[in-house]
Amino acid sequence: MGGTAGTTPGVAALTASPDVAAAQSPNGVKTLAPPGAVKPTGTWDLGARAGDFVYIAGMRGIDPKTNTLVCGDEARIRQGFLNMQMIAQSEGASLRDCVRIVVYVTDMIRFRPLVNKVQEELWGKGPYPPRTIVEVRRLNQDDIFEVEGTFYAPAKK
Repeated sequence: MGGTAGTTPGVAALTASPDVAAAQSPNGVKTLAPPGAVKPTGTWDLGARAGDFVYIAGMRGIDPKTNTLVCGDEARIRQGFLNMQMIAQSEGASLRDCVRIVVYVTDMIRFRPLVNKVQEELWGKGPYPPRTIVEVRRLNQDDIFEVEGTFYAPAKK
């Protein structure tokens, strides 16, 4: 079998070059890590551009300056949306270019009204993107909220 002694075949090739993760895929999918954004804490990137669409990973209410959760339920929900917005803007998209969001909350009764309030604050009176909101048992760091989004941002030719 191929590979380096003590490694799984194919893993050595993936880990051999430190700039493999920064490269685009053969089909042009580009991972996103704009300056000033939160720092990923595992094997994931903040987002990816594939053609004219930007896909943003679940964002929580983490202060990008300190990489810690902000205090207060509404403030945390707002920060999660702002983190998503910042990544979208780094690729030329605004909140009006959002084509879909998925929101995860740990208590639908408590947090759905706050999500609605923050969305109205950020988007104004609408129109709003299609949204799915799901109550989950638990989120990373025992957080209360997470939002992921898909944005339309035509690639510059």
